[in-house]
Amino acid sequence: MSRLSMTPKYAHLLPALGLLAACSSGPSKEEKQQAQADNPAQTITTPKDENVHLPAPYESKSVTKRVDVIDWPAGKTPTAPAGFTVTEFAGGLQSPRWAYVAPNGDVFVSEAATLPKGLKKDIAAALRLDKSRSLQPTSANRITLFRDTNGDGKPDMRSVFLTGLDQPFGMLVMGNSFYVANTNGVLKYPYQPGQTKMTAAGQKILNLPEGGYNNHWTRNLLASKDGKKIFVTVGSGSNVMEHGPENEKRRANILEINPDGSGEKVFASGLRNPIGLAYYPGTTTLWAAVNERDELGDELVPDYITSVKEGGFYGWPYSYYGQNEDPRRKNERPDLVKAALVPDVPMGPHVAALGLTFYDKKAFPAKYQNGAFVGEHGSWNRSQYSGYQVAFVPFQDGKPAGKPEPFLTGFLVGGDSNKAHGRPVGVVTMPDGALLVTDDAGNKVWRVSAAQSAGGAGKTSR
Repeated sequence: MSRLSMTPKYAHLLPALGLLAACSSGPSKEEKQQAQADNPAQTITTPKDENVHLPAPYESKSVTKRVDVIDWPAGKTPTAPAGFTVTEFAGGLQSPRWAYVAPNGDVFVSEAATLPKGLKKDIAAALRLDKSRSLQPTSANRITLFRDTNGDGKPDMRSVFLTGLDQPFGMLVMGNSFYVANTNGVLKYPYQPGQTKMTAAGQKILNLPEGGYNNHWTRNLLASKDGKKIFVTVGSGSNVMEHGPENEKRRANILEINPDGSGEKVFASGLRNPIGLAYYPGTTTLWAAVNERDELGDELVPDYITSVKEGGFYGWPYSYYGQNEDPRRKNERPDLVKAALVPDVPMGPHVAALGLTFYDKKAFPAKYQNGAFVGEHGSWNRSQYSGYQVAFVPFQDGKPAGKPEPFLTGFLVGGDSNKAHGRPVGVVTMPDGALLVTDDAGNKVWRVSAAQSAGGAGKTSR
């Protein structure tokens, strides 16, 4: 007997729940065969000379396989390579999704969760049926401030900085202004470096389409190199525009605005769910971490990180990984398919690449310097779990110099288990050279340091 059926309050909703589950249907056998004929398996070369094998659509069955998140055991941490130390930077949080390091070294963490929409998800959230902890009945909707005043790698001050928000995610300090990206818009607050609590009212400088497909409610922020513009990420409202183009207005884009919210324009488009934004060190080259689409099979479509060209179009929803037409949008926009750019670095299918930071410090060994760390939240649309780690991509002279490799692992219990202790999201580089990783399912923030660096006392993972 299901947990739901044993709950009288929701017993009358069981028929509706069953009907909703039965309403979903995939492509027919004939449609799959035609899609495979139109898009046979192939190997393509990325702009950075990385060969990517792409199977035909529907070569494997689309499945749903979610993890069962259990709490981290006392004293257990994720695992980093030998020579690194992993410690708990902060715990007792509520779905810490993103971290931002202010110019003065203060660490801001936004706490927000995916909320239910629709009857089926309302029930699932109320009964906590989503064991992956992606869906929550409530959202903390706050930003918490952490400060390490003595440089030992552990925050000795913790303060609730800002509350009453609407699914906050990205944060930004520009001059005497503090910006927050809610799911439905960007807020601007007066700010003085060092303040521990926001007391002034914020001004909404930009309205945004709220929510989105699955976790696509997140909105990230990054200042342009010259400090004159702000980039705003907005994910898609659907998997592959199945709700129509009206639902996708201003979505699947990186927007550009002035610091007062005016002058909005689309900087780059066709990015299904761009999250992490970062400049390659010492350049004006913008990079993004992007989630690709679901339900084409185990190996489609690879999530990626890519350099972002102003005015560039990256395929969604009409094509994937360049000019591979999505069979669900066949013959709709051949002009856009032809214009679609190939991303730079495939991170793997369904890994949910979210966080992105370039390591611009010297504390880590030379191998890691100027390379990219990518937070992979983990798959749900794959028969074998993928992601659930922080991956590292080596760079040399501004270009990827190797394939992604595991860096911070141990979030999955491993073996044949369907359980996980946490799910990494944001990654940021600290002024002292340590790396911070937000773990929304584990309700923690982890700190990774080179074992010999300051504040490195703790557990060395092997």
